[in-house]
Amino acid sequence: MAVGFDNALYLEKQAKNILERIEKFDNKLYLEFGGKIFDDLHAARILPGFDPNVKTKMLLSIKEKVEIIFCISAKAIEQNKRRADFGITYDADLIRLVDSLRGIGLYVGSIVITQYTGQRAAELFKNKLERRGERVYVHTLTKGYPNNIDLIVSDEGYGAQPYIETTRPLVVVTAPGPGSGKLATCLSQLYHDYKRGVKAGYAKYESFPVWNLPLNHPVNVAYEAATVDLQDFNMIDPYHLAAYGMNTVNYNRDVAVFPVVKNIMNKILGEDIYKSPTDMGVNMIGYAITDDEVVQQASKQEIIRRHYQTLCDYKLGRVSEDVVNRSEILMNDLGLKKEDRRVVSPALRKSAQRGVPACALELPDGSIVRGRNTSAMKATAAVVINAMKKYCDIKQDLNLISPIVIEPIIKMKASLNAKETALSLDEALLALAVSTPMNTTIADLVSRLGILKNCEAHSTVMLEENELQAFRRLGIRITCEPDIATSNP
Repeated sequence: MAVGFDNALYLEKQAKNILERIEKFDNKLYLEFGGKIFDDLHAARILPGFDPNVKTKMLLSIKEKVEIIFCISAKAIEQNKRRADFGITYDADLIRLVDSLRGIGLYVGSIVITQYTGQRAAELFKNKLERRGERVYVHTLTKGYPNNIDLIVSDEGYGAQPYIETTRPLVVVTAPGPGSGKLATCLSQLYHDYKRGVKAGYAKYESFPVWNLPLNHPVNVAYEAATVDLQDFNMIDPYHLAAYGMNTVNYNRDVAVFPVVKNIMNKILGEDIYKSPTDMGVNMIGYAITDDEVVQQASKQEIIRRHYQTLCDYKLGRVSEDVVNRSEILMNDLGLKKEDRRVVSPALRKSAQRGVPACALELPDGSIVRGRNTSAMKATAAVVINAMKKYCDIKQDLNLISPIVIEPIIKMKASLNAKETALSLDEALLALAVSTPMNTTIADLVSRLGILKNCEAHSTVMLEENELQAFRRLGIRITCEPDIATSNP
């Protein structure tokens, strides 16, 4: 697949700029991490060549200087908020991230439960963390925020929050998702450090929007599409324009909160450090794009995928009609249609021809295979098996999974009153694995499943979470029509 991004160059430039930012302060920098510290799959989809774990690799290159603080909002815990790309809750993801970072040699010092107002679920999660041996802090809402600067920057404001003990010059403040209280944690630490005579600083590790790309560049529009449910938008940074006469792109929430952050920092530090929200960010992504056309096309495809996700979320009652309308506006602004996603029309045609749900998958060579629901197998399972048959040059009419394997599964599902008895994708993959000792052809096929990573697929009906997870594990980028499947054929 075409590459449009130099990951090594990005890593080098980003690390260099962070080290330079640390030196501007008293060898102590609180770096708020925007986006995901691990598994930045959005960036990998729109910037072909981007390593989804480049942030951790950058931190590993300077790991002796790095300490990590995780934030999680008590509200997110109480609401059981989930990470959309993996389908797991924020609290479960936090534990996963902590264990993963420690597993590669990075130092996670503490966890902060923010915005605490007595949520019982947050208390239980705190107990769970402490029994794991974690050092946990609890921050409540800051008094006076956002307007009463004198109260905020006082012992009753930030001073009322417990001080998080840290030992290294670069303190990375990250979270499983947005709205986790990272900024408040950073500013609270600044206040405490300055009272202790440490002239620490604050900056933000940014990925999107990319400040030195045009406002309507597909990379930046894709970021809006990814956060359309928040009803936020990209905009020209007016503070940067006024200070430097230069157009740069920033996020409306960062622009809106900048006067507050600037006034708080000025009150703490006693000087004007940043003139704009763009100044606060460290973002070298724009300098590492090597093929703008490749990146634009990848970003446009992501916008279409996000639109499909929004349509499905609306069908399930998760978002309002305004969110759908905003998603459609982003599509229209770039002249995009759903059919610009190559797997959409073949899937719809197959479904219309057979009168059952269907699925289409595009292989790395650009060829498209299709599958449909049958009494034995769902379309999702059929299309993956058909794709692997084509890739491995196996006759399409050959039944790889023996009825001896399939029939007991179907009977068991029927005896358990399952809504659907046909094999789903995850069940079909298990059936293939069980069959490998008896068939070298199947064993070879299973060993090559990795070629499906980054392939595109489309289903004519919405899928259950177990099937979405199966596609994610295979690395297949699946979209669905906003239609609910009824029953087996």
